[in-house]
Amino acid sequence: MQSRYTATVFVDAKGTVSLWSPQAQALLGHPAEEVCGRPATDLLARQEDREAALAARGLQPAGQCWNGVLALRHRAGHEVQISLRVRPVLCAQGQAGWSVDAADARQVEQAEVDRAILEALFSQSPISITVLDTELRYLRLNATTERDATVAAEQLIGRRVGYGAPGLDFQAIEELLCQVRDTGEPAIGFQFHGRPPSDPDRWHVWSGSCFRLTDSADRVLGVCQTYVDITEGWQAQRRLALLTDAGARIGTALDVVRTAQELADTGVPGLADIIVVDLLETTVRGEEPPPGPVGGQWLLRRAGIRSIHEDAPAAAHALGDRVAVHPGTPQLRCLETGQSVLMRTPDADEWSTLDTRIIEKIREFKIHSLMMVPLQARGIALGVATFGRYREAQPYDEGDLALAEDFCSRAAVSIDNARRYTREHTTAVALQRSLLPHDVPRYPAVETAYRYLPAATHAGAGGDWFDVLPLSGARVALVVGDVCGHGLHAAAIMGRLRTAVHTLADLDLDPDEVLTQLDDLVVRLAEEDPDCEGSTCLYAVYDPISRICTFARAGHPPPALVQPDGAVEFLDDIPAGPPLGLGGLPFETAQRHLAEGTLLALYTDGLIQAPGRNIDVGFDRLAASLAHCSRPLDQLCDAMVTSLVPEHRPDDVALLLARTHALADDRVASWELPLDPALVGHARVLAGRQLDAWGLESLTFTSELIISELVTNAIRYARAPIVLRLIHADSLICEVSDGSLSAPHLRRARYNELGGRGLFLVAQLASRWGTRYNRDGKTIWAEQSTEVAGLIVETSLSSS
Repeated sequence: MQSRYTATVFVDAKGTVSLWSPQAQALLGHPAEEVCGRPATDLLARQEDREAALAARGLQPAGQCWNGVLALRHRAGHEVQISLRVRPVLCAQGQAGWSVDAADARQVEQAEVDRAILEALFSQSPISITVLDTELRYLRLNATTERDATVAAEQLIGRRVGYGAPGLDFQAIEELLCQVRDTGEPAIGFQFHGRPPSDPDRWHVWSGSCFRLTDSADRVLGVCQTYVDITEGWQAQRRLALLTDAGARIGTALDVVRTAQELADTGVPGLADIIVVDLLETTVRGEEPPPGPVGGQWLLRRAGIRSIHEDAPAAAHALGDRVAVHPGTPQLRCLETGQSVLMRTPDADEWSTLDTRIIEKIREFKIHSLMMVPLQARGIALGVATFGRYREAQPYDEGDLALAEDFCSRAAVSIDNARRYTREHTTAVALQRSLLPHDVPRYPAVETAYRYLPAATHAGAGGDWFDVLPLSGARVALVVGDVCGHGLHAAAIMGRLRTAVHTLADLDLDPDEVLTQLDDLVVRLAEEDPDCEGSTCLYAVYDPISRICTFARAGHPPPALVQPDGAVEFLDDIPAGPPLGLGGLPFETAQRHLAEGTLLALYTDGLIQAPGRNIDVGFDRLAASLAHCSRPLDQLCDAMVTSLVPEHRPDDVALLLARTHALADDRVASWELPLDPALVGHARVLAGRQLDAWGLESLTFTSELIISELVTNAIRYARAPIVLRLIHADSLICEVSDGSLSAPHLRRARYNELGGRGLFLVAQLASRWGTRYNRDGKTIWAEQSTEVAGLIVETSLSSS
């Protein structure tokens, strides 16, 4: 190191300056001819310093040195703080004078600081520092480098860089050092990693910097390299990155098994070489697990696997397998206590408690470290995740376990949300299935097909509904409705409305009267439940005998009618009517005569409406999808749903297609009867002849009994006109109409009464019976199954 003193002066024994160096002149500005031969004290700027110097000269012991800072006078007149080192010069005769070294006090102070820093860097600094020559051989290294290398400094001096650290790859570092040596451009913040001799079982990461060393002549002396161990920070950053990735990748869907697989996918290879996720069976099914810790043997299901090798050969169980955990195993301990288990070395006793299949895989793949972390949410055990290492040599530590617990904590919340959604979805689907028709029976009046699609974001439940209801006289009612709102609440209201429609349909009310009754019901529901916002509905009744369809709608989109030739028409002439729930407003009906084979499309607005799209476009697309109406209705339904309904639909969709059939004229027989009790027998004869013509002789006896009772009651209690009608559809229907609005009542006659048993007898003989009213009177009807008749006939033929 260069001396911190830059100027030299010689003062003789008398205190006179005898030698004055050029550096002294540069320091104080005085040339030698002005100073030499004069007392040295004349250079002192302060009088008290001169007096002290003169007094000290006589008292200063021979051979003693003096160091200090004094104010000297510059030739320009100002003071300069000069650091002095005064040393006696001796000769044979004694003291010959003093040698004085001088320098600017600020430069001396800076040099002292530089020296202290340099000394600290090589003796106390926690940063490793090495100085290399131009051949990249060690010239000097500090104590930290010596400690990390576990080799004495004298054994490294003269050795090439990298000597004594076989666990580090120095090839890339040497290339970088050569580049810095040759170009002079420093390298800052480059990273390298490996296992140092001081900690060979742990992977370390260092951040290094290096720069070229040159002398005053700009000749290259070598390279100085510094590096610091950033393993902890690097691991923290890596763990933070893994957690960030986990937050983005885990829980992307409300699916229990998919979330478990996302947990496994996210942790490999960053945290583990293999991860398996086992969930309780109740968790997979979406059921509520028992609260608190579990006990005894439990069955789990393998819900997620990921390995650094394809197909996860290190896993003892395949995806979907049942995994039994027994008492005493780490997995069950996790479930029982809710605490994680860290297994660092295979020699530990707890490894022997594992399942034999797992132990075989551990030996085969040389798995050396395991972590088992419980999956818990809201205090409920959901399953356990196992993390294993076999390619990565470093065993798991507490930091890895904390990271795995963070992973599993995030995943457990998502799994529990998915489990609860699965439960709610299952409940919603069960409710929806119970509220909607399970399977619409085949009716002679129409051929039907239907589709129901709940909104994509409401767990499989919604307020749309449809129905195909049988009415008397072979007629059928077609119903489509849409309750405002979505989810279970709307589905519950829909169920109440659908039940009401069934009841009203049994009363054989006209469509406008049905809507009026529904409107009153919705008003009452809204009074009980403020969240009930109303509903729309379309109610249609089709008569296959007259081929007339009667419509009424309450704020619902108009039905589409497709003629047999393929022409599509929207029945806008049906009065729209107010939505259900406004109360006090009338509903109107409209009738259309339908050719046989006409297709009716009843739907909810979710089929034609979409965000950002004009509703007219929806009608045009619906019309285009109905252009190929000749195909089977199920195929047509599928094609319409595919072309019209988006995957992420914002609203429920209900679609009901009905192709009309006509009942042939020879399947209906009708007679008008006078008000004469003697003609009851004639009515029986007419009916018997018609049944013989239809091949329903086996129903003659019961039919004559039914007709006798109904005609007798009409003649006795009603007024003309009296009409008897027989309809041969999928059942035999006997109808007796009269001009009276009086309601017949079924009652149980007492043993001593001669009358009152007629309707009771009809109810016993018929599969269904009832009364419907019109403007001119009423009709009492009774149905008998023709399948029973066919069975009787077939049995009779077999016996003969």
